[in-house]
Amino acid sequence: MTRSVRRTRRMLQLAGAGAAALMALSACSSSSGSDKSGDSADKSASPKPSGTVTVFAAASLKESFTKLGEQFERQHPGTKVSFNFGGSDTLAASITGGAPADVFAAASPKTMKIVTDKGDAAGAPATFVRNRLEIATLPGNPDKVASLKDLTKPGLKVVLCDKTVPCGAAARKALDAGKLKLTPASYEQDVKSALNKVRLKEADAAVVYKTDVKAAGDKVEGVEFPESAEAVNDYPITLLKDAPNAQAAKAFIALVQSPDGQKVLTEAGFLKP
Repeated sequence: MTRSVRRTRRMLQLAGAGAAALMALSACSSSSGSDKSGDSADKSASPKPSGTVTVFAAASLKESFTKLGEQFERQHPGTKVSFNFGGSDTLAASITGGAPADVFAAASPKTMKIVTDKGDAAGAPATFVRNRLEIATLPGNPDKVASLKDLTKPGLKVVLCDKTVPCGAAARKALDAGKLKLTPASYEQDVKSALNKVRLKEADAAVVYKTDVKAAGDKVEGVEFPESAEAVNDYPITLLKDAPNAQAAKAFIALVQSPDGQKVLTEAGFLKP
C-alpha cells in the first residue's frame, strides 16, 4: 500500500471520528437544553391556591357568594373561603382601618371608592353584576302594596336601608325619580336587616334588592316598581393591596367572573354587567 493511500485512509478516519464527536456533543447540548426548558416551565407554572382567602362582601351577596365559596373549596382542595358580609360602607371602613382581607366586593361604586381613594385596592375594580330594587311585603301582600307610591300610605310601617348603604342610596334615588316623600319607621344598616324587619312582622314593607326577595322564598312577597330602573346598582370587586393570600384571592375573583360564577349569580336574580 502506497504512502499516499495510507495518508488518505488516515484522513478519512479522523474525519469520521470528528463527525461522531460533533454529533455526540450536539445531542448532549440538545438534551441539556431540553432539561433547562423543562425546569423553566416548571418554575413558571403557577402554584395551586392554598390556605384561607378572606372575602369582605355586601350583605346582598351572602347566598350566592356562600355557594361560590363552597364551589371554590371543591375546586381547590386545601383552601378555605372565609366571608365577612355586611353593609358595604361598614366593610369599606374596616378595610381602610386595617382589617386583614383579600377581596372586597361592594354593592356600589361609591362604597368601593372609599377603598380605592385610600390606595387599598390592587388595580382597578371590575363590575361583575348589577342589582335592582324591589318592595318586600308580608306573604300574601295584605296591605295591597302595588307601587312605590303605596308605601307613603298613612299607617303603613315601612323600613329602608340607611342612606350611607348602597340599597338605601338606591331607594332614595328611586323615590326622587317618583317625586315621592317617605318617612320610614326605621333605617337599617344593611339590606338583610331591612328584609328581616318584614320577615319578623316588625314592618309591613321594605325596599330591598330583588335578589334578597328571591333568597327569602315564601317568607316575603316581592312587588316590582318602574322607578327601580332609575336606581340600578353596579357591583365592583377587587383584590386588596395588602391581601394576605393574593394568589387564592385572584383565583376566587376569577371564579366570580367566570361563566360558572355568573350562572350562580344570575340564578340568584342578579343582572349581568
